[in-house]
Amino acid sequence: MSNIATSNPPLAERVHRLEVSQTIAMAQKARELAEQGLPVIKLTLGEPDFQTPDHIKAAAKQAIDEGFTYYTPVPGIQELRQGIAQKLRRDNGLSWEAKNIVVSTGAKQSLANIFLALLNPGDEVVILAPYWVSYSEIVKLAEGVPVIVTSGVAQDFKVSAEQVAAAISPRTKAILYSSPSNPTGAVFSRAELEALAEVVARHPQVYVVADEIYEYITFVEDYFSIGAVPAIQDRVITVNGFSKGFAMTGWRVGYMAGPDWLAQACDKIQGQVTSGTCSIAQKAALAAITSDLGPTMAMKAAYQRRRDLMISLSADIPGFKTNIPQGAFYLFPDLSAYFGKSFGGKVIQDADDLCLYLLSEAHVATVPGSAFGAPDCIRISYAASDEELVEAMSRLRVSLAKLME
Repeated sequence: MSNIATSNPPLAERVHRLEVSQTIAMAQKARELAEQGLPVIKLTLGEPDFQTPDHIKAAAKQAIDEGFTYYTPVPGIQELRQGIAQKLRRDNGLSWEAKNIVVSTGAKQSLANIFLALLNPGDEVVILAPYWVSYSEIVKLAEGVPVIVTSGVAQDFKVSAEQVAAAISPRTKAILYSSPSNPTGAVFSRAELEALAEVVARHPQVYVVADEIYEYITFVEDYFSIGAVPAIQDRVITVNGFSKGFAMTGWRVGYMAGPDWLAQACDKIQGQVTSGTCSIAQKAALAAITSDLGPTMAMKAAYQRRRDLMISLSADIPGFKTNIPQGAFYLFPDLSAYFGKSFGGKVIQDADDLCLYLLSEAHVATVPGSAFGAPDCIRISYAASDEELVEAMSRLRVSLAKLME
């Protein structure tokens, strides 16, 4: 067997079309510097810094002790699917039943299942930008065409219904967005989603995929789900999960809720890829969704306090243009005022250069907005301690000032 590496490995074309996740790439760079002994503050990954609540851990331990360690049905255990259906009726005004729900190994797999089931080659998906880094890549993996519709800080990073209407073509199969948004923290209001629903209602071939993974980290009253609009409720697929609101990132449990035919298709696809997700994690998720939300609300309050802290700390940084996030745990400032500036002979051409500069000069790890369809911005996660956030913003202020000298 030859040990000689080929310069042109016979990889499928789909691999070459995919981009590497910038959030993961920047986190790796930060780890490498930290391993060299540098005091890096990592504000890259979208991961709660809280522990999973004790009652959820206890449910997992009980499942292990009771021997719940075997394969589960591909779409998830019946009790969990019923619990999710009850949650959707209670919190979101959605009338799906257990049969309409497929539990997956994270919401990312739910999204992949949906688009593998929906898209034929060349079908278009209108993606509202800024968007989560994997949206466009999942669409491309399913041989679809991402159609990016952009908004900026002046719009509170929310694409209008009129912009969506202009982007729809005969090839459009779906519209994809998140609310609260990763990376901006923007939350679409009921009026904004109803306006979007009016557009969708005029195009019976178009479905809406609503990513609501940050639903429980929302700082506004009356969170609204577009699936509750009667005119399009049978064409809305809701994606959610347990990683953010319950601090369960490593447990890897997400779900989709949608029409029978799509749930059956996602079940079929998942059955040939991963089958059912971890039995123990499903029992933990069941405890999370059917128990007291007190720990979740406490985490939300902490995120809102940190949001206010970050807004306060950024107020005196020149050129730091940001919206006030209404959910999630990110700031997404437009820092294009620093493009074209230089330090140590190095010119900052774009947000990628700026993030690398801040990592090397301030030892603060962030993610460039180009990964989210917003090349003038960077994403800063405030899922960190107050002490880390204060220190990180102090370092950013000093390092950015050097570019203005």
